[in-house]
Amino acid sequence: MTQTADVSRQRAWLMAARPHTLPAAAAPVVVGTALAVHTGVLAVWPAVAALVGAALIQIATNFANDYYDAVRGADTEDREGFTRVTAGGLIRPARVKQAMYVTFAAAILDGVYLVFVGGVPILVIGLASVASGITYTGGPYPLGYHGLGDAFVFLFFGVIAVTGTYYVQAAAHLAGAFPVAIPPGTVPLAAVVASLPVAAISTNIIVVNNIRDKDEDETTGKRTLAVRFGYRFSRLEYAGLLVVAYAAPLWFYATGYGASVFLPLVTLPLAVSVTKTVFERTEGAALNPALSRTGQLLAAYSALFAVGVAV
Repeated sequence: MTQTADVSRQRAWLMAARPHTLPAAAAPVVVGTALAVHTGVLAVWPAVAALVGAALIQIATNFANDYYDAVRGADTEDREGFTRVTAGGLIRPARVKQAMYVTFAAAILDGVYLVFVGGVPILVIGLASVASGITYTGGPYPLGYHGLGDAFVFLFFGVIAVTGTYYVQAAAHLAGAFPVAIPPGTVPLAAVVASLPVAAISTNIIVVNNIRDKDEDETTGKRTLAVRFGYRFSRLEYAGLLVVAYAAPLWFYATGYGASVFLPLVTLPLAVSVTKTVFERTEGAALNPALSRTGQLLAAYSALFAVGVAV
């Protein structure tokens, strides 16, 4: 076996894991932990476990999407997005499917500790996250094929991820081992509001993806919101979600947080630039960079927001 073959195979697995999507996993943990710092309930090990679990679920979901889109015929030769390893023949479908299950199993193993800390609520959230990661493109009713992908990302990679990160740290301070219900004070309104910018910008990654793939999705029967309601709807959705993201700091400032919560406004020029591309272009040559830049916007906004909330 040659070194070239080894590098080629390693590169293929990196393409399948899609490490450029990891900001979507890290952002909610960073924001939830920043709020925990502000309120004095920081717990390092639950935070680390939450980050590891989020990354594993993200990667496993990427494997699932790569595999199920290929076997369902949604990835065609006309695809304008990033190369998929299953449809491209770079890795055998059975191996990608196996990697999906192994990575989800690792996420569950990581979650055992979080369940010990957070109890039944985290058990429910963890199992729902794994199930949704598989059924996003798999199962008898794939969420992404019926226009539910946006809601899935908003909920699981935004609201639940941020509030869950805060919850496990607060529970470590305010509750005993394995609580059967949500202890008082472990999910404050601030955690929910803090989750909205992350949820909104994370969802916009899917919005750009769906605009780019609209024509292909129509021919393969993938009924995303872009397919159902058209370009105009998806573009307004993108802009509306950004309004939600940039309005959230106003709530924190109005409820007593310092002016540092406005740090994310530094990212507005990037947001405006990407929005202009989304409103004017449909081809992959323009929207693939816009997809990456939306991920960069999520990372930059979340980091600045976290600093602003923590201090």
